[in-house]
Amino acid sequence: MDLRLLSRREFINITWIGLVAMLTPVSLSADTIKKEVKTMAYVAKDYSKLIGMEGFSEPLLKNHFILYQGYVTNTNKVLDSIDALLKEGKTGTPEFGELNRRLGWEFNGMRLHEYYFENLGGKGGINKDGRLAKKIAESFGSYENWEKAFKGVGTMRGIGWVVLYQDITNGRLINLWINEHDVGHPSGCNPLLIMDVFEHAFMIDYGLKRADYIEAFFRNINWNAVEARLK
Repeated sequence: MDLRLLSRREFINITWIGLVAMLTPVSLSADTIKKEVKTMAYVAKDYSKLIGMEGFSEPLLKNHFILYQGYVTNTNKVLDSIDALLKEGKTGTPEFGELNRRLGWEFNGMRLHEYYFENLGGKGGINKDGRLAKKIAESFGSYENWEKAFKGVGTMRGIGWVVLYQDITNGRLINLWINEHDVGHPSGCNPLLIMDVFEHAFMIDYGLKRADYIEAFFRNINWNAVEARLK
């Protein structure tokens, strides 16, 4: 059709029809909706590049990857179950309440492992002239003081996580022991360096010698990744 030959009335009619088509809600098929929901699911990341790290055997890492993948799977299952109960109008049920309580455990188990694996695989020490080293010195007096404190938290009795947090309200850095995935995280703080001190992170290689595992952890910190988290 030659648009130059259209009358003014014909042009307005065609334009109006196009506008109505744009504004009319599109009816999605069940398959399309299902596909869109699937794209929102969390997917386990591949950390196989860490295999071969000094001080971490292949069996240790592969077992750890499997455990992490379980958290990803369970996060998706819990979210799907919560969504199903919501659609059924069952938000007042014990099942809905318990699933929402469980979500923090599964989600944080997934995310903390991702932070942990991503701050491994590095070579060499921290850049003493970088932003992170300067911020550590401001908060702890020196890098050496901070390292001693972080390792000290890591050797405390119990199982959990050791996290170097940045308080985003004032920039201060704080070492915290996190006993459970979903308990003890400080509000308004940004996780910078994460060390897993649950038994699965070290016992295959080190038995009860957690201090030796911590030394191996420090030899493999990816300081560039840690500094990139700094706000």
